[in-house]
Amino acid sequence: MQNKFLLVSFDQFRSDYAATFGWEPDDALIRDVYDALKLPMRATRYSAGYDFFSPIDFTLKPGESIKIPTGIRVMLKDDRYLMCAPRSGLGFKFRLQLDNTIGIIDADYFCSDNEGHIFAKLTNDGKEGKRVTVRAGEAFMQGIIQAFDVTEDDAADGVRNGGFGSTSKNS
Repeated sequence: MQNKFLLVSFDQFRSDYAATFGWEPDDALIRDVYDALKLPMRATRYSAGYDFFSPIDFTLKPGESIKIPTGIRVMLKDDRYLMCAPRSGLGFKFRLQLDNTIGIIDADYFCSDNEGHIFAKLTNDGKEGKRVTVRAGEAFMQGIIQAFDVTEDDAADGVRNGGFGSTSKNS
């Protein structure tokens, strides 16, 4: 198996979009958003990060947050994880931050009951009064695929089903 980004199904995206934004979406509108989704990609040959592209336009004033259903999932080799962080320029210019500082997407998240749908919760933590605006299709987050090791006495055998907190339920 190779590492690979994929879209979640339309039904999963529709459900998560509606739950995130709290309204019953117009299927034609959601279909347009879904059909415009772009898989993460590196911008240059030596880029470490795969840029994630926003499915929607958003503007955040200082102190405001937004949760974004990206429509993306990632299939990873068993000894890999995806580390997500804001794009460097947005973090530097606006203090745009992921609310969990960095996101860790484990290989087994791909098979979760939500299809491994990757979300990003962002906050404009700026202290200078600047608004940050990201348009649909613009890169807002980056993901870096990393290898990891385990200790020789590791005996983890739990099975994931879910996102936040699901791995701690196995212990």
